[in-house]
Amino acid sequence: MKSYSHIVKGLDPVADAFAGTVSTDVVSLKNHETVEFYIYKGVGATGTSTITVEACDDTTPTTTSAVAFRYQTVVTDDTHSAMTEATVAGFATVAGSSQLYKVSVDASALAVSGYEYVRLKAVEVVDSPVLGGIMIALLTPRFDQAVQASVID
Repeated sequence: MKSYSHIVKGLDPVADAFAGTVSTDVVSLKNHETVEFYIYKGVGATGTSTITVEACDDTTPTTTSAVAFRYQTVVTDDTHSAMTEATVAGFATVAGSSQLYKVSVDASALAVSGYEYVRLKAVEVVDSPVLGGIMIALLTPRFDQAVQASVID
């Protein structure tokens, strides 16, 4: 069975996952058409963050450039919101527990910057601990391979 996704740990789950400013690992879209970041807020009362996506010139990253993206929320079991277009300014998460956000970026969105790498950034707006983490899925490989090369250099 072929796999059409490459899963990466973006931000390990911790008790105050989004304290201050945090970013996921930087991944390459060189061999994939789309990346999805899954933000999981397990337990939290009032903590919120502004979510943005940055194109990166390398894995450090030395230079970044905010890009537009799409996102969707899942707040009750498997009820999904409509896909929403976000500008480079991003969007704010909602206070509360048991929330899932899917952030989707196409490789073509990075073309303006000329960069092939990407990461998600969360900037805390309301300082209150949120138990959570972020998983990354690279989708639609450009090449049919049984095992994709590492996406983190």
